[in-house]
Amino acid sequence: MSTSEPAKTPQWPRDWDALIPQRFRGLIFDCDGTVVDTMPVHYMAWCKALAQVKLRFPEDRFYGFAGAPSVKIIEIIAQEQGVQCDAEALAHLKEKIYVESLENLEPIHSVVAIARREKGKRKLAVASGGWKRVVKESLTIVGVEDLFDAIVGADDVEHGKPAPDVFLKAAQLIGVPPAECIVYEDGDLGIEAAKRANMHVIDVRPWYLPRK
Repeated sequence: MSTSEPAKTPQWPRDWDALIPQRFRGLIFDCDGTVVDTMPVHYMAWCKALAQVKLRFPEDRFYGFAGAPSVKIIEIIAQEQGVQCDAEALAHLKEKIYVESLENLEPIHSVVAIARREKGKRKLAVASGGWKRVVKESLTIVGVEDLFDAIVGADDVEHGKPAPDVFLKAAQLIGVPPAECIVYEDGDLGIEAAKRANMHVIDVRPWYLPRK
């Protein structure tokens, strides 16, 4: 007689492999830390770029800025540390270092599995706080760019996260009302942006971070 427990039915929205309610016709994914495990590579690029102007960027602070535009991050920490620098140029340097390290990227398998399963059943988009060109390169490296009907970057909108602009733009491009969209996010700023956009939001971090 087997003493093993019966398999539990996946529950939505807690489990990534659970069935999604039919009322949601659009799925919008953040990129960095949601679809692609870019965060360690991004942090390495940040450290190398900011070292040029002797700016400090502790790792916990880096994760706290998840989803924010690069130029805005530099402006904030430079002001805090009393350093004058060209934030735009430094942001471009950071992205250049990041792009040169793209071969190290890996997909976040649980989230990608959702996109593969729902492709053709619902409209799919990526809405990121990163520059669109870099986002597309990241998605291409891990072989998932073709899954998405639309890709929106920070340079496609006026206001970055926590403003709702990127998510509203993505919903517009896929032709789905905000209330019928689910956002998958790993950053607090992105979660706030999704809520401001009147979208249901799922924090993907419990699916791959160690549970405490």
